[in-house]
This record gives sequence, structure tokens and C-alpha cells, in this order.
Amino acid sequence: MALEPLHGLRVVDLFAGSGALGIEALSRGARQADFVEWRRPSRMALESNLATLELSDRARVWAYHLPEGLKRMDAILEAADIVLLDPPYGGREARATLAALGEGGTLTAGARVVVEHHAKDDLPQRAGRLERIRQRRYGETEVTTYEAGASDAPPRAEGNEP
Repeated sequence: MALEPLHGLRVVDLFAGSGALGIEALSRGARQADFVEWRRPSRMALESNLATLELSDRARVWAYHLPEGLKRMDAILEAADIVLLDPPYGGREARATLAALGEGGTLTAGARVVVEHHAKDDLPQRAGRLERIRQRRYGETEVTTYEAGASDAPPRAEGNEP
């Protein structure tokens, strides 16, 4: 997933693995990145990568299981400009995490959620406050971008796209 310049933005990398997406965001000017990775071996690799690249001072690593761990991340998500998701292919984790992010009131209106997923994974047009604004396909991979609406805005009915 290629990222645009992100100067001064706060990024959250969910299902971070070794941290490739969040590290790319930091290299493109993101001010801060929060990484969420449940698996210990991946988390250790992530922390090593951050130290090697001298990015540890701009990063925090969290050992939360997703999507349940989102309940403990209100302050982190409130401050996020961009949330990156690279869940295991199959769509279940992507859909559940999108639903939790969209139903929670913590994302600021205008925050973006970018999901890298298999092209066969069927992600929704809307997930609570999140509305799909872009979808690009790269071979077997798709990158779908959502934007958070206002927390008090009534959700539009499925199929009523602009």
C-alpha cells in the first residue's frame, strides 16, 4: 500500500505485523504512529525495526487483540488522522474491525481508514460512520479507503451513494 506524504499526521497501524505500513507513514512525515500487534514474535520484530530505524521516539506499540482491543484505544483513535489496517486475508477481521471503528464515536470526522485486503474480500460501502470513498485494485490486492463522518450524523441508507 503506497502512502501519500503524511506530514504532521498521527497514524494508527492495526494488525501491524513487522510495522511496514506505519514505518512507511513515519518515513513520509507522519508525526506519530501507534502500532497494534497481538502476536509476540511480530511485536518483537516491530520493536526491533523501530529501534534499527531510530523511530522509537515517534512510535508506541500496543499488544491488543483486535477488534476487541479497540475499546481500550479511545484516546489513541480520537487523535488519529489515518488508521491503517492490513488484517489477515479472508475479510472477517477486516469487516469486524471496520464495524467496531465505525460504530465507536472515537474517530474524528474526516479521519481516514485505509484497508489493504484480498480483492475477493467483500468489504461494505458503509460501516457505521465510515463511508468508502476510494477503492483501488493491484492484482489480487485491493486498497479501500473510508472516511469517518460526524459522530452525530445519521447514517445514510445502503445504496444511497452520492
